[in-house]
Amino acid sequence: MKVESLYHAGFTVSDISNAGEWTMKVEALYHAGFTVSDIERSIEFYRDVLGLSLHRRQTGTAEYLSTVTGFKDVRLEIALLKTPDGNGMLELLQYVSHPALPNDRETNRPGNAHVCFKVADIREACAELKRRGVRLISEPAEVTAGVHKGALAVYLRDPDDFTIELFQPAPPAGS
Repeated sequence: MKVESLYHAGFTVSDISNAGEWTMKVEALYHAGFTVSDIERSIEFYRDVLGLSLHRRQTGTAEYLSTVTGFKDVRLEIALLKTPDGNGMLELLQYVSHPALPNDRETNRPGNAHVCFKVADIREACAELKRRGVRLISEPAEVTAGVHKGALAVYLRDPDDFTIELFQPAPPAGS
């Protein structure tokens, strides 16, 4: 049995990882992607509210996209946005040809994800987000244990109800 078919045949992750020598290695995270219902609204949120810059905007209809996504004759509206430091990218996809209803976005649902953005002043960021009408899940909470002890974190929701985390690292020791 081929390694790539083990997972779908009901095997466990340890079955897959022990299926022979692995040579594939991930080099880096290239981007995180969200499927959105309205690409223009989402671009506006991530660009104008969170401060990412629009790197690329395009309509995707190439045949390879149908192969990759598994949707025949797919038409996508695509936007790539970069973080201010230039190291992170967020891809927004709107399935124009194959729209679907959103899934339950609660953070405890397996399969749901969130993206975390580092900020310098989380309280100031949250105050501004509230003024702009962004829905926060809570007020910033101090991390009280673990490697990030002393940091601050908060979850908020984007226009499609994706969970976004803002994270303010702990001050350096002794400051």
